[in-house]
Amino acid sequence: MARTAKTKSGLFKTALKYVLAVGVLGVLALGIAVFVAVGQLPDYGELTKRSNLGQMIRVRASDGTVLVSMGPNLGRWLTYNEIPATMRSAMIAVEDKRFRSHLGVDPIGMARSVKVRVQTGHWRQGGSTITQQLARNIFLTNSRTFGRKIKEGVLALALERKYSKDQILELYLNRVYFGGGAYGIDAASRTFFGHGADHLSLGEAAIIAGLVKAPSNYSPTADVEAARGRASVVLNSMVENGFLSPSAAAGVDTAAIRVQPAAKQNSVRYFTDWALPQLDTLIDDSSEPIDVWTTLDTRMQAAADRAINGFAPGGAQGALVSIDRDGAVRAMIGGRDYVDSIYNRATQAERQPGSSFKLFVYLTALENGMKPTDTMVDKPVDIDGWRPRNSTRSFAGTVTLREAFSRSINTISAQIGQQYGFSTIANMAQRFGIGSKISTYPSMVLGTSDVRLIDMTRAFASVSNRGVSVMPYAIRKVVTADGRLLYQHDRSEGRVLVAPWVAAGMTDLLQSAVLSGTGRAANIGRPVAGKTGTTQSNRDGWFIGFSSGLTTGVWMGRDDAKAIPGLQGGTAPARAFASFMSAAVANRPVEQFETNVPMPDWQLEPDEEGWDAPYQYEGNAQVDENGMSIAPPSDPLAPVPQPGQQGAPDQTELDRIFNSPLPPREQRPPPPPPQQQPPSNAADPLQPRPDPSQQ
Repeated sequence: MARTAKTKSGLFKTALKYVLAVGVLGVLALGIAVFVAVGQLPDYGELTKRSNLGQMIRVRASDGTVLVSMGPNLGRWLTYNEIPATMRSAMIAVEDKRFRSHLGVDPIGMARSVKVRVQTGHWRQGGSTITQQLARNIFLTNSRTFGRKIKEGVLALALERKYSKDQILELYLNRVYFGGGAYGIDAASRTFFGHGADHLSLGEAAIIAGLVKAPSNYSPTADVEAARGRASVVLNSMVENGFLSPSAAAGVDTAAIRVQPAAKQNSVRYFTDWALPQLDTLIDDSSEPIDVWTTLDTRMQAAADRAINGFAPGGAQGALVSIDRDGAVRAMIGGRDYVDSIYNRATQAERQPGSSFKLFVYLTALENGMKPTDTMVDKPVDIDGWRPRNSTRSFAGTVTLREAFSRSINTISAQIGQQYGFSTIANMAQRFGIGSKISTYPSMVLGTSDVRLIDMTRAFASVSNRGVSVMPYAIRKVVTADGRLLYQHDRSEGRVLVAPWVAAGMTDLLQSAVLSGTGRAANIGRPVAGKTGTTQSNRDGWFIGFSSGLTTGVWMGRDDAKAIPGLQGGTAPARAFASFMSAAVANRPVEQFETNVPMPDWQLEPDEEGWDAPYQYEGNAQVDENGMSIAPPSDPLAPVPQPGQQGAPDQTELDRIFNSPLPPREQRPPPPPPQQQPPSNAADPLQPRPDPSQQ
């Protein structure tokens, strides 16, 4: 028995020696691993850079409301002293109550984690200290394996050797993920409460501290009640660990904490998808978080959404864009539902505009000396076999230009095109910002060339702006998270496209179309000027108009261009326009239109030299004895050169042509010899003949 006892004692001592040896070797190996890890850790300043997470872009409406956040939401980096003490205490109490005393790894927490591992067969995060979580967040993955836990522990010990407790807590609070795309407490505070983390209240700090355990489950934007309930747990933990008095905790009403609702991701995405690519031309490449302040008015956007979805016929799509007098885009709808289709019909789709294109026909007439009260004869017209018909299938005889426009008489538009040249009208459209290819076949006067809604709306806005160009823009300013200005929109003077009296005469015609013509459904009880457009077989319906400084264009139709029974510009599109504008201009003063701008003396009293035309064009255009453009004799029906094509004037040339004042009368050269415009000899082989109901 004695020998047996001695044998057992010897075995025990031997085993103990081996255990001690292994332990010493283990400690030595751990020390070496920690020493090596400390040497490999970057400087503290490197860890404060979060560019590896990607750039955060937060897009705001004109009132500061967050429309959408893209990329990781990083917020502003807060130093330890900038972080509220209640935020620091809340995080320690709920995540690592022995943070100030352990060496990076908490043995008690580890023992509890191992016990859970044995009982459940899975690793839990309950044993991880703040330092371990930071190591995992920066250097490791979230895989729950034994190997990863060893690495995590080594790195945690190394972090504690390399950095101070305050630095570790600062790193943690600025890098940990809180859900909703927010990394760091400042991003979380801005996402959930709408302000920076340096102004967090005790209750708000408790909500943010409670998110680390399960960001998706306790996100205030997903389940505000769960977030508030978790905040109560955090407050109780703060009391238990001596960070907060019971009375202070009792004074926090978590139910009263205001949580900022999540940004809507539907119709506003049409606008943000159009606006954000413009950043490439406005600011230099940067990885720092930025706030993009836009022109969008959330109230108008909501009204636009209601108008399109409320009036677009079943099976049809709808689009709307609204531009303020300075070019600021206040609302944009690219379709009935962004989730179903991201195709932006306001900025990408090219459709026939129907009679809304007559804006350029009548601008040409007015610029060449006609007035709204001048008369023309509504009669059968034949231009090389093309015979336009009116919607009434009848002829009204002698009518004023105002009546012809308000009733959208097709034969009058055809006569204007024949008289002044179809290429002249195409030039007018391009002058006003129509970027798509414009045909110069006779049927073009009825709107058979495809255009974009935003371009047409811009053209109407320029008429509203007394003939001065309006350039739509979406971005007001771009600032960094700390408030540094990267870009500020500079309102520049627009180009003069037509003389003020031409724009005034056009406004007169547009107002008549709403008061007594095809656009009556767009009346909203204050001065409105606008024009309807309906294409062949009711495939497209348009209404574009302006009131009180706001210009809005509406289009409706099917993406496959199939006919829609009953769709006309004067029905659903005009009603959607009225619905939107009634809300959009409700808080704006009523503005009367200037429609009686006098012509200059040289326009009213033409002299024998033929200088009675408003402008004498130069460059590629040819003029007759009256200063009116004619097509080149080599090809009277050739399409107008498009921007960028050979033969098209560049922007500098256009600026010189349209902005140059007339020279003094004594300095004017004599007009060129008289020329006759060659007759057209071919009908349009590509365009369908206009439908009698075309408006």
